[in-house]
Amino acid sequence: MKKLRLAGIGCGGRTRTYLSLAAERMSQYFEVVAAADPQMERAEWLRRYAEDKEAFKVFDSDAALLAEEKLADIVVIGTQDAYHVKPCIDAMRKGYDVLLEKPISPDPAEVIALEREAVRLGRRVMVCHVLRYSPFYRKVKEIVDSGVLGEIRSLNATEGVGPFHFAHSYVRGHWRNKAESSPIIIAKSCHDMDIISWLMGEECVSTSSYGSLSYFNEAHAPDGAPKRCVDGCPQSETCHYNAMRYLSTQRSWVQYVFNAEGAKVAEGGSATDDEMREWLKTSKWGRCVYRCDNDVPDHQTAQFEFKSGQTATFTVTAFDGGRNLEIYGTKGCLKGGHTLKHQADIGADMIVMNHETGEKKVYSVDVEAGGYDGHGGGDHGLVSQLYNEMTKENPEDIESSITQSVQGHIMGYAAEESRITGKTVDLSEFVKNLNN
Repeated sequence: MKKLRLAGIGCGGRTRTYLSLAAERMSQYFEVVAAADPQMERAEWLRRYAEDKEAFKVFDSDAALLAEEKLADIVVIGTQDAYHVKPCIDAMRKGYDVLLEKPISPDPAEVIALEREAVRLGRRVMVCHVLRYSPFYRKVKEIVDSGVLGEIRSLNATEGVGPFHFAHSYVRGHWRNKAESSPIIIAKSCHDMDIISWLMGEECVSTSSYGSLSYFNEAHAPDGAPKRCVDGCPQSETCHYNAMRYLSTQRSWVQYVFNAEGAKVAEGGSATDDEMREWLKTSKWGRCVYRCDNDVPDHQTAQFEFKSGQTATFTVTAFDGGRNLEIYGTKGCLKGGHTLKHQADIGADMIVMNHETGEKKVYSVDVEAGGYDGHGGGDHGLVSQLYNEMTKENPEDIESSITQSVQGHIMGYAAEESRITGKTVDLSEFVKNLNN
């Protein structure tokens, strides 16, 4: 069996996760051969996963890597949201297949254009919708496809980002401002849009959505709160979002970011308390969460209608943790996720109830360690399927192909359009207007 060679473009947490899992868990299938990042220390850090460390090549940009003769079979693109499309198109035209981090693009027109270019070139582009490859959602899909629930009439899904996680990423961090990244329903929840589309199995025709930035703003700043937590906030002892918690209970959140900004990343080292404290004096992660330049909503709900009249609702909120799912069919219903898993009297991942007999059946799934815990084994699941997916003859047969992923992205962008305008959005009209 021929090994597939992997190269990384943009060497942050996501690219590191995929390449490390491929090298450590799937070495019979993959070989890591090159990496590119403007901070070359980040690319150099991946040398540890190369079989031939001396031959491993490091570049300071995607352009430099792609200017070389073709080095690998697959390029893993883990750059920031706004810089996915160009390196993806350049890589495809060079002859690479691509594992593309989500979201595909902050611009829905670019999403459609990229899909068309991939089809034109006949290249395999697999989008990192890791939830499709997680044990939980694969079991849900198996149950839905078995027919035990009958015809699906409605679905309700929620995603609790977690208060501190939200503050870290969507108030202080890279995804806080829509103009610099993507709407949160895309940046965080395009996973969920994809799952809803996948489970419903039909074209989505319309959406309406509501939500706002209601809490993380100046109006909720404590009396006397400075612009930076290091400057001595009078509420520091009781504030859940105190940035000084990065030195203790919330250190894991910021270590990647601290390293990514240049400190000790080459050795994979950890910052000292003094280094971290100095960094928080100037870093955006040291700011008071009520005095940032964030504009993404801290809660949003969207409703979707599908071709045969099925409906789905989705809520993303800062003020809960974990994902939950309810599916209502003509023969039975399924309920599962974070809340059910942590009920002491159940402790299962999901429960299926039959309408006619009243029978209840519970299911638990085993999660393979590796990758981000919040993805429920999806990182490992994706990498474990990567070889099979990327050797399929027809690129559209890839389970999370660019073609399969377009609808979920368009659902999210149309929902954001509805949130902003206050109007129900027809998805076919939305796509038509993108093309004009």
